[in-house]
Amino acid sequence: MFSELLLVLAAAIPTGDDQALAETIGNGDRSAFRTFFEAYHKPLLRYLLHRRVPPDVAEDLVQNAFVHIWEHRGKIRPDGSLKGLLFRIGYTRALNHFRDTARFEGELDDQALGVPAPGVDPAEQRDVRDQVREAVAALPERRRAVFELCVLEGLSYAEAAEVLEISRKTVENHMGYALKAVRERLSGLRPD
Repeated sequence: MFSELLLVLAAAIPTGDDQALAETIGNGDRSAFRTFFEAYHKPLLRYLLHRRVPPDVAEDLVQNAFVHIWEHRGKIRPDGSLKGLLFRIGYTRALNHFRDTARFEGELDDQALGVPAPGVDPAEQRDVRDQVREAVAALPERRRAVFELCVLEGLSYAEAAEVLEISRKTVENHMGYALKAVRERLSGLRPD
């Protein structure tokens, strides 16, 4: 079970090429925008909920992020990541919301960490999930944000870098340290 969990944590995240979609949205194609909305509405909402944004506020922030992209569609760079831009807008608006309400903390949700393991005691699964949650919560804020964007939301390193406005290499470094810290914290779970 430990190795399955680490595989989930360290799995290579497939990235999509949304360059053509960005270009068609930039040209005002409503159908392309609807496709983009349907593909990324739930992932962005889920990300904001992971960041402990209240559900009603999270939904408003998601809607505002999409409206912002539509209103500024003429400025979309086709060579950039549209998904990364969306998550950066959502992330920034969440930070603004929490700055205004003076609180911001992240937590993982059971479903995001739920690794189906047939034949494993549900209590043991809960214990592992809790320990993973604690390990991730113990990460420094920026490292935790990188981990959540890349592992939980499936953003590529380049997309996470764009969202967080840091270099791709910094994202790689944060992920390396985050995975090492999580592995070390969970090392006691390995079967003997």
